[in-house]
Amino acid sequence: MADFRADRMPSPEGEGRARSALETAWDSYHSANQTVNKPLLAAFPGIKTLMRGYINSTMFDLFGFWILWRLVGGFEGMQENLGMSRSSVYRRISQFRAAFGEHPDVYEFPGIEVDVEAFLKGMGERQNKS
Repeated sequence: MADFRADRMPSPEGEGRARSALETAWDSYHSANQTVNKPLLAAFPGIKTLMRGYINSTMFDLFGFWILWRLVGGFEGMQENLGMSRSSVYRRISQFRAAFGEHPDVYEFPGIEVDVEAFLKGMGERQNKS
């Protein structure tokens, strides 16, 4: 296993690019939706804290599932390349559809593009360097 302690980043955030982009996007979203969110959170003051852990882990899992679905070739790729059982794949598809309203094969996350060819090429190059 590689040891990156000698090659440290300035902070746990790395260069802070992802955090900066998120903060900018969140500020825009929050100001645009404040009139809707304010009365909702006032009516249910504990909902944000109560649901945070579940929602964070579920969304993280489903987003990763969507990316892997694209990278490994869908249902059969999940089974063959990742060793997932049929029931496990169907369960994730069902969760994804419940959360996003569409099958992972047709859903598109705005602003995110998965380039399978570039991914496979880059991973092949990394493996050849090892």
